[in-house]
Amino acid sequence: MYFLQAVKAGVNWILDLGAATMLPIIMIIFGLILGQGFKKSFKSGITIGIGFVGLNLVIGLLSESVGEAAQALIKSLGINLNIIDVGWPVGAAITFATPLAAILIPIIFIFNMILLYFNFTKTMDVDIWNYWHLIFPGAMVYYATNNNMILAIIATLINTVVIFKLADWTAPVVENYFGLPGISLPHGETVNFAPIMYTLNKIEDKIPFFNKIVINEKTINEKMGIFGEPLTIGLVLGILLGALGRYSLAKTLTLGVQMAAVMVLMPKMVGLLMEGLMPISEGARNFISKKFPGREVYIGLDAAVVIGNPSNMAVALLMVPITIILSVILPYNKMLPFADLAVLPFTVIWAVAATKGNVFRGLINSIITMCGVFYIATDLGALTTTLGHAVNFAFPKGATMISGIDMSCHVTLWILLKLISSKTFIIGLIALIIYAGMWIWTRNDIKKQYKQYSEN
Repeated sequence: MYFLQAVKAGVNWILDLGAATMLPIIMIIFGLILGQGFKKSFKSGITIGIGFVGLNLVIGLLSESVGEAAQALIKSLGINLNIIDVGWPVGAAITFATPLAAILIPIIFIFNMILLYFNFTKTMDVDIWNYWHLIFPGAMVYYATNNNMILAIIATLINTVVIFKLADWTAPVVENYFGLPGISLPHGETVNFAPIMYTLNKIEDKIPFFNKIVINEKTINEKMGIFGEPLTIGLVLGILLGALGRYSLAKTLTLGVQMAAVMVLMPKMVGLLMEGLMPISEGARNFISKKFPGREVYIGLDAAVVIGNPSNMAVALLMVPITIILSVILPYNKMLPFADLAVLPFTVIWAVAATKGNVFRGLINSIITMCGVFYIATDLGALTTTLGHAVNFAFPKGATMISGIDMSCHVTLWILLKLISSKTFIIGLIALIIYAGMWIWTRNDIKKQYKQYSEN
């Protein structure tokens, strides 16, 4: 009892420090272990912290401005659905408040080290603050099985293995498309869409005419000049959102400038972050090559480091009004998109990356993604609400059920929940076969993309 309390207190202390404080400390220690020396390790660690501070400031600007505009649009359309999207911060809070969290954080970390040692994964996940995405499936299984902790832990570890393997598989895209060598993204609610998105892209490659449409950053710049620059795209999309939300002219123009700022500043903050990460990443590769010849390791980070990609941001901003419209016209959907509309840049990452930045296909595939998210949110709304009640979450006024876009992006969680119930086992088995089949069918596609990138 006292041991668990001490573990929980230690975990909470680390989490309370935040990524911008704790990650530099971790990276300094990691650099020293890798033999980088104190000066180099210290400079890298602090630079990483500064990069995260800058990145979070830009994401905060994005969340505040887009979130407010989206809420104005929802109000102007008079949309009313009975499951409220309470946002990822609430998802993280109720997950960390469950009895499982304190023991699962060290378990996941140790499990990651064991997988690395036996070369079952190449990803070393240092993004401890986003462990909640790995714990959330376990928490949902815990309450779905009448507090069966053993089954919840097993479900968590199964989900973690899948996410790490997906992160390994997609790491070449992170390097060659997003320009972040030595980095992987074990971000549960984003990377589990990769097999689905690569499958859609593969099918679209075979559709006549459709497969010839290419609208990416390069073609936009070539055909539109300054109007194709990221800052102009951000300005125009911001003004569009303001107009749809019936903002005043002054407020609409302000939103346009804010979105232009996001489009310009986000890549610069990521660049600063990478300036600090590069020496650590190179040191890790050299260390692994000496100790374990022929092996490599990726540093697992928050997907926030890639959302600033211009094509990704363009698709995400277009998806704000589209998502709101989808919530109304989709049959069966009961979730009102709200707090998490600002995290759409995370949701669409692999819809865009799988198409190598083709905004046209990325938008089509993002719409398909959101349809799936709405159905998962509606299907799991009752269980998510149960989790919220169990940890005494203060529900928003008038809300009877809660969920969220972010919480409903966990495809692997949905499959696990279907598999553990005798009533839905067949559905879960079919979903598992389809999901695994898509992954197997597209498993070599990233290798082909990598070869193509290396030749360009």
